[in-house]
Amino acid sequence: MFKYGLYEYFKDLYMNLAGEETSTKYKGAIWLAGSASAEFFADIALCPLEMTKVKIQTSPAGTFPIPMFSAISEMRKTAVETRFPFGSLVPLWSRQIPYTMAKFFFFEYIVGLFYSHVFTAPKDTYGKPTQLGVTFASGYLAGVVCAVVSHPADSVVSLMGKPSHRGKSVGQIASEVGIANLATKGLGTRVIMIGTLTGFQWWIYDSFKTAMGMGTTGGK
Repeated sequence: MFKYGLYEYFKDLYMNLAGEETSTKYKGAIWLAGSASAEFFADIALCPLEMTKVKIQTSPAGTFPIPMFSAISEMRKTAVETRFPFGSLVPLWSRQIPYTMAKFFFFEYIVGLFYSHVFTAPKDTYGKPTQLGVTFASGYLAGVVCAVVSHPADSVVSLMGKPSHRGKSVGQIASEVGIANLATKGLGTRVIMIGTLTGFQWWIYDSFKTAMGMGTTGGK
């Protein structure tokens, strides 16, 4: 709701502020500004759930509840220690904003390439299955880029939840673990996961838009 819905809102807002000629000339900047603005607000909504998820993942088995509402309740009880609900907001921004900027920019860019070099007839001459296929393929490829861009910050967020790193700053963790390890450890698995996830996110979103009569995202 926040990420995709606000992206549409901010993209439209910035295009109107820039004017038709400028927004056409600098459409990449519009995509980046719109996606960054949307993710800024999306992360505020996401942060409590992200902190809870990381705590569940990094706690030894049996020491922390797994059901969502029980886990959130436990996080509230230990808010002083965990800085719940917004203790991880800054590192979350550092991970998610570049991730989303890459996700939306490269999605829009790759969709444009498909309709410029592969499906060269006017977009509306292709059926919805073809358009949604382009959506999924573009989303998957954009997801691969996203995984690479966001992986170091994602690694830091995960490490912050471990008892051995409790109370340490982002800089301390990065220095101890090493930038190379933060950027590469687990990257292959994440590329597959994020590529598939992003492809299906865009496909679901554009399927909804199509069902509502709005058409798929991107392209001419």
